[in-house]
Amino acid sequence: MKSLQITLMTVLSAALLAGDGTAQAPLRLTLEDAISRGLETSHRLAELGARQQGAEAAADGRHAAGMPQVSAQAGYTRTNHVDIFAVPGAGPLGIPRVIYPDVPNNYRTRLDFQWPIFTFGRVDALERAARAEAQAVGLDRAAARNDLKLEITRAFWAVVTANETVRVVDESLKRMDASVEDMRNRLKVGLVPPNDVLSVEAQRSRQQMLLIVARNNVEQALSDLRRLTGMPPDAAVEVDGALETAGPPIDPVARLVADARAARPDRKALETRVEGADERRSAAVADKRPVVSVGAGVDYARPNPRIFPRTDEWNSSWDASVNFSWTFWDFGRVRATVAEATANGRAARERLAEFDTALDVEVRQRSLDLESARASVPPAEDAVRAATEGRRVVGDRFAAGVATSTEVLDAQVLLLQSGLDRTLALANVRLAEARLERALGR
Repeated sequence: MKSLQITLMTVLSAALLAGDGTAQAPLRLTLEDAISRGLETSHRLAELGARQQGAEAAADGRHAAGMPQVSAQAGYTRTNHVDIFAVPGAGPLGIPRVIYPDVPNNYRTRLDFQWPIFTFGRVDALERAARAEAQAVGLDRAAARNDLKLEITRAFWAVVTANETVRVVDESLKRMDASVEDMRNRLKVGLVPPNDVLSVEAQRSRQQMLLIVARNNVEQALSDLRRLTGMPPDAAVEVDGALETAGPPIDPVARLVADARAARPDRKALETRVEGADERRSAAVADKRPVVSVGAGVDYARPNPRIFPRTDEWNSSWDASVNFSWTFWDFGRVRATVAEATANGRAARERLAEFDTALDVEVRQRSLDLESARASVPPAEDAVRAATEGRRVVGDRFAAGVATSTEVLDAQVLLLQSGLDRTLALANVRLAEARLERALGR
């Protein structure tokens, strides 16, 4: 019986702990419905979507850095009083002319224009790096979608497996009830000793316990499915799925590996980040080059320092300039930045190479797992048929008085064990198919 209980717990191991459901009109879910609801309500995907929007906004900011900038400025300055500077005036009146008046209140406004017209590709490289990162975050979201699909698929088939386990144990319990009734009738007429009845009743109690465990695990698996599909913990749910449905044939491993390299979004994200690292290195190298920019502006101030002599009046002025900036000595700052970007690019390439190595092994393992899981189903079905026939034969022999009650109990247990083994084999096929799909990036 210990091996029987261990098998039952192995079959139901995919179900996770959560809240209980309440009695209400059940929502019937297919696997496709569950995946669709899960993708729509996932907080994890919503977080990655927000991160993608932030990365795209950062890329737009990098693009704007190479565009003209127009700003409006205004200010007020209060200064101390100064001595007025004036020169004697000419003419009969001799009124002196003020050259530098005492103007403690200074007002200034300016409309300013700046445009870096040549940066040796630094701005463009930074923009391309930011675009690559935004694309990589989007691919990370696609990879998270595939991970979530696998989780939902696993939870869905855990519910189906738990339901099938309940059915197998319930059928076995009904057969055991009939055996208990039969043994009690035989005891009354003196055909069997009391200990045979007690043995059958004990076996019936064990199977009753297994049925309670199986039903509880149905609710646990449903709770996990509700969580992944964004439903309330007490929502009434029924799953529409069959373990016996045959899957498509397995393609050759070489083709599967090629398909995975072409389709896996997490691999594409690594490739994109390699490109982004190269662009950041190009931007760092461009820091060694000069920057040419143009500028212009219109000032409207009181007093305007460009108007001579100064007067406590509003006056306008303008300017235009071409600026050349070149940092030719920075104590190794640019060299260190280039070295850092180069190392990051090399690390990204090594990570991509490691991913390809692991991907090849993962696809091959998942393909072999599916092949093994499918190969285990026919023997399990044969075992069920053999156990069913064996129970029938033992029952007939027991009715004829040539078999013991112990043999009947052993046949009952063997039939239950074979039914659970068949359920486990079918569940393993479904999980192996889901893991292979995830490995292929589908």
